[in-house]
Amino acid sequence: MNVSISNLKSPGGLISKSGNWIFLISLSLILLGYVLWPSLQLFASGLKIPLLFELFGSFSSSNSRALFNSVWISIWTVIGAGLLGTTMSYLFFRYEFPLKKVLVAMAALPLALPPLVGVLAFLFLYGESGILPRGLQAILSLDGVPFSFQGMWAVWLVHVYSMYVYFYLFCSAALKNVDRSLLEASADLGAHPATTFRFIILPHLKPSLVSASLLVFMISMASFTAPLLFAGTENFLTLQIYNYKVNGNLEYSAAVSVVLTLICLFFLLLMELNRRGAHVSTASKGSSPTPIPVRSGAARFVALAAAVLIIVFLALPILTIILISFVKEGSWTWQILPEAYTFENYLSLFSQADVAKPIFNSLQMAFAATLANLLFGVSAAIFIVKGRIPGRSFVRLLSILPFAIPGTVIAINLIVTFSNPSLLSGGAVLVGSLWLLPLAYFIRHIPLIVRSTVAALETYDDRLTDASQDLGAGGLTTFRKIVLPSIMPGILAGTLLTFVTALGEFVSSILLYVFDNRPISVEILSQLRLYDFGAAAAYSVLLMVLIGSATFAVSYFGGSSRSSIVR
Repeated sequence: MNVSISNLKSPGGLISKSGNWIFLISLSLILLGYVLWPSLQLFASGLKIPLLFELFGSFSSSNSRALFNSVWISIWTVIGAGLLGTTMSYLFFRYEFPLKKVLVAMAALPLALPPLVGVLAFLFLYGESGILPRGLQAILSLDGVPFSFQGMWAVWLVHVYSMYVYFYLFCSAALKNVDRSLLEASADLGAHPATTFRFIILPHLKPSLVSASLLVFMISMASFTAPLLFAGTENFLTLQIYNYKVNGNLEYSAAVSVVLTLICLFFLLLMELNRRGAHVSTASKGSSPTPIPVRSGAARFVALAAAVLIIVFLALPILTIILISFVKEGSWTWQILPEAYTFENYLSLFSQADVAKPIFNSLQMAFAATLANLLFGVSAAIFIVKGRIPGRSFVRLLSILPFAIPGTVIAINLIVTFSNPSLLSGGAVLVGSLWLLPLAYFIRHIPLIVRSTVAALETYDDRLTDASQDLGAGGLTTFRKIVLPSIMPGILAGTLLTFVTALGEFVSSILLYVFDNRPISVEILSQLRLYDFGAAAAYSVLLMVLIGSATFAVSYFGGSSRSSIVR
């Protein structure tokens, strides 16, 4: 006889009756104090109609232009990333062609590049003084470089490179559930492949396409690094927030932050509504279609050429960063390729205390924030899924709220809130201290472990808990020996993603760091501004290795949980 977990003496099988209230109160205090209250403080400071009218009242104002640019680039990012990511996932799913295995292995490669490192790679490769423009200038004997990688189209290309992965992952996951018999029936009826795609594949992909589109639009709106290095004179909302803050006008910065936050919150709401209603059912027989081999000579040539182009497009930025990491300081100015190489950039990372300091800072802050996220995220997920009192929806809502708040806005939230002593800061002023940046990391990454653990708990079989308790095991023993091992892949996936994201975090860091806790990302920008490209690239390679290793661990321990985190 199956006993519902809700009928157990201990509600939810994991949390006692008093434990439910302890979870609700403690989780709510943290979320209200460090997520909702700073946002309300920001709105109180920036949501003023006269101020907003002053900033956005004219279509020709810099802020109105920034709003237009942010929305415009986000729309085109969705289009570009959607076309590339969806096409790649469908071609991998439907066809067998040369170099397919290599492409599949490299398809998620941009995930290993932190935003700043990816932008830096594009700068070294495609910038006005980059390897490719200088190389073409020399080959074609031109007076100047044939193109200049800057402005809106440069920001767009960086966005497409880094964000197509969301469409690829979402669509690939959806295509695994396509029923082979539907495609065979379509072929038997004489349908053209384009017709099959339109009437069978596309409806099946619709929920994933909508989710990925909303996510990419929101991430693009919050983008800071690409506009910072490539936008030139063009304004973006994130840049306006940063510039107002740097110039000491916190009120203007808060007002622009309010506008950006409202836009991102709207798209988060659409994502949640789409997630709840995205249930595609098919009469599946559990058989996935076999990829169709590309046999025609012309088709194989086209497929091979396209595969090579995509491989080059994906690999060149990373190879460029690795090459530049060996450059001796001052040896690469006007030359196409560096003329002097050295291992000193890497040796300095571990032999010189001042060079190694940003590495240890990032590791310490990422570890501290991740540990806090782990304890909070698992507790919140258990209450959200297994709690038996009102308040679970409230905790779930506030737990995903940081996902919709851009890093620049979180930084401004904390600056506005902790510029004065308060109970939340233990009576201290946190602005200008070492503690504000790890706190920002914690707040930004709350959704990661919460969502990955929730996804794992929602697939957990409650009958295992029933059996354990029927055999006399206590709640703690049941959780430690039964529940925890079952949900551990989801916890590990969220924990590792939290750690690597904090390790390469730049957007909040640039506004909140102090010299003593400057992270790797800020040091990379500092070295870039000092024209020590080799040192900047060496830091970047180290960051890529750390993040790549953790990303591999995510795929190994909880690959199926990765897409559920962003969904």
